[in-house]
Amino acid sequence: MTATLPAVPPVPTGTLMIQGTTSDAGKSTLVAGLCRLARRAGARVAPFKPQNMALNSAVTVDGGEIGRAQALQAIAAGIEAHTDLNPVLLKPNSDLGSQVIIHGRARMNLNARAYQDYKPLAREAVLASYGRLRARYDTVFVEGAGSPAEINLRANDIANMGFAEAVDCPVVLVADIDRGGVFAHLIGTLACLSESERARVKGFVINRFRGDRTLLEPGLAWLEQQTGKPVLGVVPYLHGLTLDAEDMLPGAVHSQAQAGSETLRVVVPALPHISNHTDFDALRAHPQVDFTYVRTGEAPPGADLVILPGSKNVRDDLVWLRAQGWETALARHLRYGGRVIGICGGMQMLGHAIADPHGVEGEPGATGGFGWLDYETVLTREKTLKNVTGALALEGADADAGPARVAGYEIHMGETRGRSLELPAVWLAAGEEGAMRPDGARSADGQILATYVHGLFDTPQACAALLRWAGLAQARAVDYPALREASLERLADTLAASLDLEKVFGVIS
Repeated sequence: MTATLPAVPPVPTGTLMIQGTTSDAGKSTLVAGLCRLARRAGARVAPFKPQNMALNSAVTVDGGEIGRAQALQAIAAGIEAHTDLNPVLLKPNSDLGSQVIIHGRARMNLNARAYQDYKPLAREAVLASYGRLRARYDTVFVEGAGSPAEINLRANDIANMGFAEAVDCPVVLVADIDRGGVFAHLIGTLACLSESERARVKGFVINRFRGDRTLLEPGLAWLEQQTGKPVLGVVPYLHGLTLDAEDMLPGAVHSQAQAGSETLRVVVPALPHISNHTDFDALRAHPQVDFTYVRTGEAPPGADLVILPGSKNVRDDLVWLRAQGWETALARHLRYGGRVIGICGGMQMLGHAIADPHGVEGEPGATGGFGWLDYETVLTREKTLKNVTGALALEGADADAGPARVAGYEIHMGETRGRSLELPAVWLAAGEEGAMRPDGARSADGQILATYVHGLFDTPQACAALLRWAGLAQARAVDYPALREASLERLADTLAASLDLEKVFGVIS
C-alpha cells in the first residue's frame, strides 16, 4: 500500500527566510520544496534570493540573468523566472573578483573589497525587487547565502541577517547532519548572531539524515533545551534527485551507465571557471552514458565524446587546458575518430583565437584557440541573453521524427565570425514567425560540433540525436525536464512527511 502523506495546511501571507549554517546545507532545495508545497496549497508563491554567487545561471522571461537555483525554484512555484527573484548575482571570474549583475544585467567587474563598498547600492536593488514580489505574491520564501555566521562579511550584509532585519522577516536555520557536527553548527551559528538576530530564528531543520531517527532524539531534545527553539523537522538523505545545482560540481564526478546496455563514454574537463555545468545533468542521468568530470591533475581519459563546457574566463581556462595536457589529448582523440562538442566558451576555444580588447574577463589581450574550426571570437562588453528554441542541424538525426527539437538559452559576451559558421550546428527561431537563424558550427569531417546554446541535451529528441551522432546507435530518449519535475514532487512529498508544516508555515509573517 502507498502511504498517505499529510495534507498541506494553508499557507499564510508573508515571508519566511531559510538560512544555512554552511554553504550547501540544503537552503536551495528546501526553498524549492516549500515553494512546491505552497503551490499545492493554492498559494501564490515566489522564491527570492537577495544575493547569489554562482556560475550556473538562467535567462529570465524579462531577458535578464539570475542564479540557476532560483530558476528551479520558480519551476517549483509554477511561475516564470524573473530578474526580481535574484536581483544581485555575482559571477566569479578570478579568485579575487566577480562580474556584478544587478536586476539581470552585467554592470561591472569588481574585486571583493570594491564590492563591499558597492553593497549599499546593491541593497537598494534587493529591497526594490523584494517590494515588487511582496506586492504580487501571497508568500515569499527567501534563501540566504552561505552562512549568517560569516563575521567578516556582516558589514552592509544583504544576503542573510542584514536582509532579514531590513524587512523584519522570520528565519529558519537549516543544517546538514551528513557533514557531522550538526549541533555545533547550529549552536555556533546562533552564538555569532546579535540578540535581535537570534530572536529572529524561529526554529531548525536538520537535513540529510540517514539512520534510526530514535537515536537522534536525545540530541534534538538537548538542542531545544539549550536554545529554546524547536526542531521543525528532520529531512532524510534523498538519493538520486535530479535537480539543477546552484553552483558546485556534483560530489560524484563519475556517473556510471546502467549495466547491460550499449554505453557511450562522455568526458568533460572541470575547468577552473566552468559555468552552467547544468548543461550536462541530462547526460549524467542518462542510463546509457558513462559520464566523467576530469579535475585538475587527472590525465584526460579515453572517451567517445569530449565536451568543452562554458567558462567565465575562457582565456585563463584555455591556458589551464593546455597545462593539463588536453590539447594533445584532444588532437589524439580526433585522430582516432572521436567526437567533440564545444558549448559557449567551449565553442570559442575551438576556433583560431579569442580576443578580449576591453578586459571583459581579465587583462586585455588575445589567446590562440585550438584552431579546429575556422573562426575567431572577440569578447564584447554587452552580454547576449536569450531563451531560444529550434532544431539541430544534424542530417538524418531521426528520419521518422524529423529534426531534433532544441530548447535552451544563450548567455555569452562574445561575437564569433568565420567560415566554419557556414555549416551551423543548430537552427534557431528568429523574430519573424517561421524564420530561422543559424547558430554554431560543424567541422567538414563531422567530428566537431560547436554552439552557443546552453541546455543542448535537455530535450529528449536533441539528447538522443546527439548521442547517436557521437556513436550510440540505439540511444534512448530521456526526458530530463520530466525527471526534474518528478524530483520536485518527490522532494515536496518528503518535506510534507518530515517537517511539521503547521509550525513551519506558522512562523511566516
